[in-house]
Amino acid sequence: MFDNKFSWLLLLSLWLPACSQTQETTLANGLRVIVQQDHRSPVVVSQIWYRVGSQDEPEGITGISHALEHMMFKGTAKHGPNEFSRIIAENGGRENAFTSYDYTAYFQQLEKSRLPISFELEADRLQNLTLADEEFRKEIKVVMEERRWRTDDQPEAIVQEKFMTTAYQAHPYRHPVIGSMTDLESMTAKELRDWYGHWYAPADAILVVVGDVEPKEVIAQAQKYFGQIPARSFERAKEVVEPEQKGERRIRVAVPAEVPYLLMGYHAPVHASAGRGGDVAEWEPYALSVLIGILDGGQAARFERELVREKKLAASIGTDYSAVGRSPGLLTIDATPANGHTVAELEQAIRAQIEQIKKEPVTAEELKRVKAQVVASNVFSRDSVFYQAMQIGRLAAVGLDWHMIDDYPDKLMAVTAEQVQTVARKYLVDANLTVAVLDPQPMGKGQRRMLRPQGGSDVR
Repeated sequence: MFDNKFSWLLLLSLWLPACSQTQETTLANGLRVIVQQDHRSPVVVSQIWYRVGSQDEPEGITGISHALEHMMFKGTAKHGPNEFSRIIAENGGRENAFTSYDYTAYFQQLEKSRLPISFELEADRLQNLTLADEEFRKEIKVVMEERRWRTDDQPEAIVQEKFMTTAYQAHPYRHPVIGSMTDLESMTAKELRDWYGHWYAPADAILVVVGDVEPKEVIAQAQKYFGQIPARSFERAKEVVEPEQKGERRIRVAVPAEVPYLLMGYHAPVHASAGRGGDVAEWEPYALSVLIGILDGGQAARFERELVREKKLAASIGTDYSAVGRSPGLLTIDATPANGHTVAELEQAIRAQIEQIKKEPVTAEELKRVKAQVVASNVFSRDSVFYQAMQIGRLAAVGLDWHMIDDYPDKLMAVTAEQVQTVARKYLVDANLTVAVLDPQPMGKGQRRMLRPQGGSDVR
């Protein structure tokens, strides 16, 4: 796929026009507004990103960002509970929200002429949220039930939560986005009002609009609806720096489950921590992204080919690494052993694959395949106005320049086999490794395994 120069030029030509039609401004109250044109269909996506997530939460109120996300739909003085969603639906749109470690975001997708409706509603709840005690008492029960369903009743999710508290000793990435049950049970509406009052300010928000629009008109509408909101200053707590890990960490979790499960993770840099005078080069996150593709990039990738199909050691195996974050993250590998094989066998085989990359550079054919897959996936995601907005919003929300989108193909194509080998040798080492193992215990009578929810962030 994409094995000739013409194909790559075609791919890049699909990428560049949309990026070149993007404008940004900042209103007097500090709200950033980023508008990107895409005239292929008469729709528009509006997203507002707040630079607050679970990593900003102190001990004792974990999960408050996600709880506030729920409450953002529970009414203002002008619009009653759930009226926001009703109005969007009546206008033929869809809406939702999500919370992560780094940010909280709200979005609507509408026919382009309905954009002012989205702006009016978002501007209202940015400054006039009611946060009534009675609504909070009802909604926090919904959040607690969501935690039970997403975490407490899911063996792998329990392992993942324990894994994070082991991999991170100081940084608040160790806290679950949804919060601990103890903190949710003791949370108050006043704490939520204080959190809202501190973080939901124009200067901490980014409005991203992508679709069949004219930037000047969108910016004028943003000024009309959001520009009258008073500017408010706020203080961001000093970022906690995770101490360098000095040795392998292991944890075993014994809970009722049908099958064992293995989760391995290595601390890894992100774009925000690269190329800024430290010991992390700018190219390293790109090389790590290619490394992930070598190991787990489809049927031809090493894990799938060798551990699932040929050796039949793994029933399933996957990797995860995101270079977009406010703080350094993790490169993780999770797997379930095939029948007749143990977690220990599977872990040893995974380690052997990693060691092979350290010893022998990846082949030119592997590099070409992975680069084609990663760039093509990123480019074709731009067929969706929603994901175009997501790409811009995520970068801006973590403090990166969204123009990185323009440079992405070239940066990725420049990654060499030696660089892939270098990051494997530097980061995929035992002293930087945390391993969590699910030791399945007998399940109770009538107890059955629930389908594990997918996705890394909590969605309302």
